[in-house]
Amino acid sequence: MDVRRSDVDSATTPTRQRQSWRNSVRTLNTTTRPLFYSGVLTAPRVSTVRRRSNAHQIDNDVDPNQMALLVKEKWELSRVTPMYNFRYTELKTYSKNLSAFLLEEKQQGTAVAVAGYDKVFAVTFSTISGVAKTKDDAETVFIQINSKPVFAAAGDAPKVVWSGWLTCVRAAPQYLQSLPPEFVCLPVFCSSGAQSLTFLVQSWFERTFDCSFGSLDLSPTDLQWLAAIWTSYHNDRKIRSLKLKWTLPSEPPLDVTMAVDGQDAWDLWDGTHQQEDANDIYIEHVKRFLTCIETHFYRHFNIHLSAGVLKRVATEGASVHIDGKVKICPEYLPSTMELLTECAILRMPL
Repeated sequence: MDVRRSDVDSATTPTRQRQSWRNSVRTLNTTTRPLFYSGVLTAPRVSTVRRRSNAHQIDNDVDPNQMALLVKEKWELSRVTPMYNFRYTELKTYSKNLSAFLLEEKQQGTAVAVAGYDKVFAVTFSTISGVAKTKDDAETVFIQINSKPVFAAAGDAPKVVWSGWLTCVRAAPQYLQSLPPEFVCLPVFCSSGAQSLTFLVQSWFERTFDCSFGSLDLSPTDLQWLAAIWTSYHNDRKIRSLKLKWTLPSEPPLDVTMAVDGQDAWDLWDGTHQQEDANDIYIEHVKRFLTCIETHFYRHFNIHLSAGVLKRVATEGASVHIDGKVKICPEYLPSTMELLTECAILRMPL
């Protein structure tokens, strides 16, 4: 357990005002839509119960080499509105077009250089099968940008300088079915690499598919869900400790970090999760689990963690921060991405 005061981070990320989603909304209302389309998007509801995925099924569903691409990085999250006329048969074309777009931006003076690497970027689009879990979910799309180090030998292979992927896992079927067929919904965008490249990739998507990107910040309740879900996998993936970080309202803010032994966390979860089907997790179980942890802390330190904001949850293989940064291990992938899919759709402008 660690308690310390910290100054509020003064660094801010500039917000970007974009108009493309307005165009998408107009597209949804044009006469090109099919006659059966009602023109009304169905907003999903916040889930109060989640079904825990089989921790080992993902090993059979996703190629190990592709899984390695998803779990080796810490990702920054964004939400993406549905993409107009995105076609999986055109991924090679998209690779060429995005490569050309990056080169054009560089020639126009946009700062797209990555320190220590050449100014020419090669882009690759691919699909990752097995992440999507229902017939309505669109297939996951993975993007890599490669470049050669400035002083690389002639035969040296390019290095990956940026990665990203778009995914959809068990999105609300009512929402997906309310979209016209010209739109593909991949609402979660994960990126790792230079912010300048992330900005340009998102800009290219917006221009090409009339979509809009936005930050995907999470709520303390989202983090509570993940703390409970990840603990529920203890028998499948042993965790040494469950780490939680709160920020308490004081001047300056007081950060409190608590590490709960993995077996203790499991015993606590098992005691609060009294359910006939162990794979069904209700919000009541989640709240009870966190309340028990906070009560235990109060008994020892006389500090009400419930007065603060849960900012971070972590185990050895995964972590999530309220500002939208996540690292995932294979066992947690389906359940985590399902929650993030819901969060992204709920935060979309309708």
